[in-house]
Amino acid sequence: MILSVSRRTDIPAFYWKWFLNRVQAGFVDVRNPMNVHQVSRINIRPDVVDCIVFWTKNAGNVIPYLGQLKEYNYYFQYTINPYNKLIEENVPTKKNIIENFRALSDIIGFNRVIWRYDPILLTDYIDIEYHIRYFEELAKRLQGYTQRCIISFVDLYKKTVSNTRDLIMREPTENEMHILAKELSEIAQRYGIEVLSCSENINLDTEGVRHGCCIDRNLIEDIVGYRIDIKKDENQRKECGCVQSIDIGTYNTCLHACKYCYANFNNTKVHTLSQMHNPMSTLLVGELDKMDIVKERKVKLLKSNSLF
Repeated sequence: MILSVSRRTDIPAFYWKWFLNRVQAGFVDVRNPMNVHQVSRINIRPDVVDCIVFWTKNAGNVIPYLGQLKEYNYYFQYTINPYNKLIEENVPTKKNIIENFRALSDIIGFNRVIWRYDPILLTDYIDIEYHIRYFEELAKRLQGYTQRCIISFVDLYKKTVSNTRDLIMREPTENEMHILAKELSEIAQRYGIEVLSCSENINLDTEGVRHGCCIDRNLIEDIVGYRIDIKKDENQRKECGCVQSIDIGTYNTCLHACKYCYANFNNTKVHTLSQMHNPMSTLLVGELDKMDIVKERKVKLLKSNSLF
């Protein structure tokens, strides 16, 4: 099993104590986003978890407790963007998150900390030159601490548009995507970093940016040291190349308050749900009640017996 922690919220930044409690207990309960009283109980013991993929904008809480994960294989998708508090309201200062990125890389290795420059958006003051300038500043500071950068371009979904009504925000045009891909790829190469795209339909190979994925079979096999039997995740967008995983997060619980966020639909709900969090609960939000139907999800190690 590949465990995703989490596309839906930043567990390392805000709910790390809860996650470590679940690791100690050996299981976690996850509500079905489409049916709240349907709960999956997921075994997360090391003998069934091939790899954990962590997603975060700040690993400061994680670093002192990495010893508690010594029986697991894992890597981090670590987002560092060039945006200010108007767009990423509660994200710590760049200095702080870069220091934590570098400290994490020193401990677990630069191949297991993936830099996400995501999503790329444009406003009345954030233009192509802005991205070129600040991407190089970030690449310079992350040189030697990562070997891969994942980029994607913002998709202004209905819920995203409502969150950004006070900002003059737009998606890059196809031509702007080609220009940015070429410039960012050339900058990254100077600092020993490869740029890959995430869930993008546009082909940027000629600009030096090939299609990549976040839950990456090849990377996981390199980390765990064996081949895995796994398929593409059909629950993601068709452009997404990620393999199957089980996500243990909950929507509307991330407290970074990023305006472009697709996982938060309503700020009032985020506040309400985050207040319901109990680090000792089996659920990320709230407690089990008599209306819930709890079913144990079948999980297994994905290690392949095939030589090819």
